[in-house]
Amino acid sequence: MDVQRAFSQDAVEVQPVSLEDQIERYAELLVRKGVALQHQQELVVTGPIERADFVRLVVKQAYEAGAANVTVIWSDDELSRLSFQYHETSFFEEVPEWKCAQLNGLADAGAAFLFLSGSDPNGMRGIDPAKMATASRARNEKCATYRKALDFGKCAWCIAGVPVEAWARAVFPELDGREALTHLWRSILSAARVDGPDPQEAWERHNAAFEKNKGILNGYAFDQLRYRSANGTDLTIGMNKGHLWMGGSTTAVNGRVFFPNIPTEEVFSSPDRTRAEGVVHSAMPLVHAGNMVDDFWLRFEDGKVVDFGAREGEDVLRSIIETDEGSCRLGECALIAKDTPIRQSGLLFLNTLYDENASCHLALGRGFPECVEGGFGMSEEELMARGVNSSMAHVDFMIGADDLEVVGVTETGEEVPVFLEGRWAWDKA
Repeated sequence: MDVQRAFSQDAVEVQPVSLEDQIERYAELLVRKGVALQHQQELVVTGPIERADFVRLVVKQAYEAGAANVTVIWSDDELSRLSFQYHETSFFEEVPEWKCAQLNGLADAGAAFLFLSGSDPNGMRGIDPAKMATASRARNEKCATYRKALDFGKCAWCIAGVPVEAWARAVFPELDGREALTHLWRSILSAARVDGPDPQEAWERHNAAFEKNKGILNGYAFDQLRYRSANGTDLTIGMNKGHLWMGGSTTAVNGRVFFPNIPTEEVFSSPDRTRAEGVVHSAMPLVHAGNMVDDFWLRFEDGKVVDFGAREGEDVLRSIIETDEGSCRLGECALIAKDTPIRQSGLLFLNTLYDENASCHLALGRGFPECVEGGFGMSEEELMARGVNSSMAHVDFMIGADDLEVVGVTETGEEVPVFLEGRWAWDKA
């Protein structure tokens, strides 16, 4: 397929000619590095129908990489809203058998999954968040083979951004739709390191840069992390014995190296689900399922959220916390210096994939098996016994204020500065 013809006429007008090569390299990056597609492997692409032009480029790149087949699953904000608007909550307690068979079958066959994220940050404003929480919980329960294949390293997967006009207008409200879309494309490509001469080589170099901080953190084997900020954050979380810090690429059980997030700047682990004490305040808004949650806080006791509040979106926050038994506990702690490119861009993307890479964050819900020694070979029960949280939810929220300080405490009680004023302590020394 000719690249020029892969875009509709309207899309060509929105995206200057100078962006076309970058956009095609981006599609290639997601196929070759993101999901690390293997010869004769199936690829599943989930993407917004508004970006059919880019999805076609991804499909082209996949077949050029030797894909056996490419399955595309379309998303549409307006259709989703209509479904949530006109159905009762009970409707979302079930998942059609054909959908479960599709996802479970593709995962069982070892397909790779590429999720193209692009939606209206306010697309579900006014919709009962309990409906969306019910739908998410039901899909994870009914499509258990699919969920476990992604969580336990059987299938390579990648989440990456693509712009849609409603999202672009929210990020750049001073611009008209086409200008906003162009600006958001440029920002996405820059964050993905596609604006240089060799994006795939850039990602190899970027991946190597994670090793220093992971090595230091894993060397200390902290028992606790203490978070403090002037905004009121005063939180201590316990770390699991044998925990591992991860970041950049990850390795599937078949040895294939892939990048779950493009972009990514974080070094992360899964804390002890039973040991979180204190209060944490948000540093950036959270966009969840088309709704905004802003200026919020959570109070933890014995690892569990016991109180919370928000200036905006408290009902959405409640739906996250009450998704299931584990969604009120932490599944992730991630450390990101405030001088990373996304943070320095000054943009609020209103999309967690990007905003979480501008700020230290935590996540309510499911923890990561790979963040404990031997985790991919453990059952859910064994992981829980090791302190890794289990939940149908996993929702990141940003806590990295400019003055954030994090202190690690070893099992012998030694206190080690990890973050000072929002940056790695060892980089400030």
